[in-house]
Amino acid sequence: MTLQSELTEHHETLREILILSRKSSGKSNYQSKRLLVFIQLIEILENAIANPVNNDKRDALLKLHPNIKREFKNIISELSKQLLSIAENINNPKKIQVSNMLTKAFTTLEKSILKFKNENNSEDYELYLMLHNFLDYQKKQNEKLKKIKWLLGNPDLKSDDYIKNDKLNRFIVSQDYNPKLLIRNFSFRSNIFKHSLRLAFVVMLGYAVGMFLDFQNPYWIILTIIVIMRPSYGLTKTRTKDRIIGTLIGAILASGLVFLINSPYLYGGLGIIALVIAFSMVQKNYKASATFITLSVIFIYAILEPNILKVIQFRVLDTLIGALLSFAAMLWLWPAWSFMEINEYLKNSLKANTLFFNSITNHYQTKGKVPTSLKVNRKEAFLQTSNLSSAFQRMAQEPKSKQNHIDDIYQLVVINHSFLSALASLSAYIQNHATTEASKDFKLITNKITNNLNTICKDLATINFEDIELKNKTLETKDNAFIFPFKTITNQVLLQTNNIRNHKEAHLIWEQLYWLYSLTEKMLKIVNKFK
Repeated sequence: MTLQSELTEHHETLREILILSRKSSGKSNYQSKRLLVFIQLIEILENAIANPVNNDKRDALLKLHPNIKREFKNIISELSKQLLSIAENINNPKKIQVSNMLTKAFTTLEKSILKFKNENNSEDYELYLMLHNFLDYQKKQNEKLKKIKWLLGNPDLKSDDYIKNDKLNRFIVSQDYNPKLLIRNFSFRSNIFKHSLRLAFVVMLGYAVGMFLDFQNPYWIILTIIVIMRPSYGLTKTRTKDRIIGTLIGAILASGLVFLINSPYLYGGLGIIALVIAFSMVQKNYKASATFITLSVIFIYAILEPNILKVIQFRVLDTLIGALLSFAAMLWLWPAWSFMEINEYLKNSLKANTLFFNSITNHYQTKGKVPTSLKVNRKEAFLQTSNLSSAFQRMAQEPKSKQNHIDDIYQLVVINHSFLSALASLSAYIQNHATTEASKDFKLITNKITNNLNTICKDLATINFEDIELKNKTLETKDNAFIFPFKTITNQVLLQTNNIRNHKEAHLIWEQLYWLYSLTEKMLKIVNKFK
């Protein structure tokens, strides 16, 4: 989930760079090709998250057939190496490694899987369909890699390859300048408002402490507070710890160096070098960055102040006071704990998944060209799931006493992530394969799943995770409860036709729908405990 959140952030940045620059400067071959590469990367992510097989069945099979497991592993490893090679040589495509291993590996694996098709046992045939669908997804990944290499090779694009601006504009979220947005943030319900008040109060308090104790540079306390304090407790805590450790290390190193060096020119040179290193590392390693910032400040002040040890002393004291004030404020001054807002992230993610699911089912029924709305809804589903994962990570970093119902929330987060995985599998399949006509059973079951999702969203709106007490309720099973006829429907399709393509479609579609329905039932049970 952490990797997916990071990847989604990169995708958002790339989306803005590629689409907004195209809007401002017009079309260019270079930008168009980079945009097409980005689209392939989005689809690689979708295929990677897609789970077209039953994990339990697959694991049981692979224990009995370790050679198939090894062959799949080799293919996935080689695909990863190819991606890394492309990343390292993106500006020099001729250096990208060419691998003939994949073609051979796909052929070998297909022969191994084909053995199950020739068995008379129906379970073996089902395993054949399952593994073949999984193999198809790896082949799609290979095709995406080939397309990226082709695009980076600077080919001549046809007019059909270009994407129209009106479609691209739908993927960029326009800024909302509505005055209501400003008014809404002047409330204690807004984390931004609470953080602004907290920061303003602590800055004034820090300056007052510095003036009262007659520190040499009281504004250092203010700078420490502004740099450390963040809206979330977890990030503030991490930055506080890193800032203190980095400052202490920098102070110790500087104390040793000032005894060895006595030249203002060297102090100036070292100060500049330390500052460059500090800013180059600020995003990757804040602790190391704080160390070099401290060194830079001390070396520069050493030119002006003869008593450098006094400068070091005040630097450490100011940092400690600023860090402790920031951390204390996060604990006791208008705190914004994640359990207060996690409900909103859950609702947003579920709504985005519902829209994505509806787009998939509509396209499966109507066929034709893949609509832009499906891709927009896919983007939103991935983005909201990423936001939910990040919100849960923030919650997990907070004090244990503030992690209300974290086990239940964790289950909802994981189920929501699994739901997106199944949706990605369905989406990737129907976009890349010719499918049969949607049956009445398909419409019935997709409606059941949609109804469950709508019920969960409605129930989430009434839940307050701030309540520590939890009613010990379980979802009662009604006599007329819906039973998903997964086996019956799949067997009917297998008996009605000898077309292997139809068999593979039936197995994947119905297995994913069964999985989606099961996940919504699990979510209903968890949510019901809070009603």
